[in-house]
Amino acid sequence: MAPEINSTNSTLTAGAWPDVVCPNDHQRLAREGEALVCAQGHRWNVASEIPRMVPGGGNYADAFGLQWNTYRRTQLDSYTGHPLSRDRARRCVGEAAWALLERGEPANLLEVGCGAGRFTEILLSTRARVTSVDLSSAVEANQQNFPQNERHRILQADVLALPFGEGQYDVVFCLGVIQHTPNPEQTIAKLYAQTRPGGWLVIDHYARTLSWYTKTAPLFRAVMKRMPPERALKWSRGLVNVFFPLHRAARHSHAMQALVSRVSPVLTYYHGLPLDDELQRQWALLDTNDYLTDWYKHFRSPAQIRHTLETLGAVDIWCERGGNGVEARCRRPG
Repeated sequence: MAPEINSTNSTLTAGAWPDVVCPNDHQRLAREGEALVCAQGHRWNVASEIPRMVPGGGNYADAFGLQWNTYRRTQLDSYTGHPLSRDRARRCVGEAAWALLERGEPANLLEVGCGAGRFTEILLSTRARVTSVDLSSAVEANQQNFPQNERHRILQADVLALPFGEGQYDVVFCLGVIQHTPNPEQTIAKLYAQTRPGGWLVIDHYARTLSWYTKTAPLFRAVMKRMPPERALKWSRGLVNVFFPLHRAARHSHAMQALVSRVSPVLTYYHGLPLDDELQRQWALLDTNDYLTDWYKHFRSPAQIRHTLETLGAVDIWCERGGNGVEARCRRPG
């Protein structure tokens, strides 16, 4: 069962935004034209009013950036007409904590790996002040969907070098991200460090399944993840054009869907999501690219995630199979 939240450990703090600091040395930053500069001379550009707190030259998330800018509305509940993202976010946050976000004092909430904003949309429906961060250029899609305002700010930054002091966020929310980082345990530790004493960390992670090893997808991924993102995106579109009609033809039979999925590297959700054919195709385009171009794809069991949280000293741990594998939340004592 999910942990109960009582008045002694659940009061979410009100106050100003946590300061943005230099991710290299955590010194204060000053605005100089279109840049933020610290006393040590580290300089971070500001483009489209989004601080770019990452080194130039690209990174392992470039394919995600192109993907989310290409399919920036596909997974938004306001676009699909179904509460898919809302239901997942509320399940992971937990109803008691969600009630505090909706009706309590405005909380400072850090969303790491915001992408185009499928969960940003949901988090902004609460009273929280939402700081949305992504390593990739997906921040641009996020800003197009949900412009910055007095309750929403966006930064391009690395989860392993976040530009904030530790322990300042009432809720740290990170879904669909940790399995794609170089070291999941290190990533979880960095997220936990951002959580204030008494605050909550909400995460998920892929879990290992036998089906992954019985499909053609790993073979395609071994090639496509090494392609330039633009080329890989064309490949994923081509694969959807070839295989999606087979998935659609088999949509009424679980047995046939299982058979097609062994041959096809394309992801479809006829068996799981209440989407019409056009939305099914759009989700197939997006998630097939996501599935076959991620540089890192780690798997962890619920026991491994729980152990990581326990090692960090977390309490009130809830950790179960669900969603994309494992869903978990915990509180930092304080």
